[in-house]
Amino acid sequence: MQVIPSIDLEGGRSRIVFWPGASTGVGAPTDRPERIASHFVEQGAALIHLVDFDGARSGQPVNLEAVGLVAARVATPLQLAGGVEGPDQIRLAFAAGATRVVLAMSVVEEPDLLRDAIEVAGDWLAVGLDPRPERFAAFPWRRAGIPTLDELVGELIGRGVRRFVLGHGGSEPNAALLGRLVRDHDIDLFVAGGVRDLAGIARLRDAGVSGIILGEALLSGAVDYQAAREAAA
Repeated sequence: MQVIPSIDLEGGRSRIVFWPGASTGVGAPTDRPERIASHFVEQGAALIHLVDFDGARSGQPVNLEAVGLVAARVATPLQLAGGVEGPDQIRLAFAAGATRVVLAMSVVEEPDLLRDAIEVAGDWLAVGLDPRPERFAAFPWRRAGIPTLDELVGELIGRGVRRFVLGHGGSEPNAALLGRLVRDHDIDLFVAGGVRDLAGIARLRDAGVSGIILGEALLSGAVDYQAAREAAA
């Protein structure tokens, strides 16, 4: 299972100041996304996840200059989420240096938009879903009833989606549910948020999840990156 560092972008900077030498008192803290990304790539990261917080609020990518700075600094695939809601935003993300994108959950009720997005991004596209029961139920569905997560994943697979990012915020992921999704569907499943320790990482590994996206837990020092990689192996 991959352990994917995540950097939240706001105003061109990281929302969380990262100090790689905090435990030893050496080095200097930084909120420069390209420097943070470079640190984790040097530690072995094969993918960097970027979240455009400003873009998520506006519905359009906003921190493209920061994405470009990261792309210029590391020769590693970059996955952008936030403000990516269709083919036009995907083109902007790719032009800035992103190589993968995560579409907002709103696309699940826009089949034509999803089709066009897949035509642009192909296998480099994932759909972001929030599986937390209260969030899932509160989504503004346009259909007669609320689908189950399993039904929605199956529907999206039928439309050509093969990669999913499930965001959990501060809620612990349901490893049993994720394991069933992995077993029942031929998909790449990534989990973002909700993991606070190495035991949680190991549970997702055992469930068959393809990757875990860690942001604040890594940047705050709550979880050590190399220890996380060992727990995911």
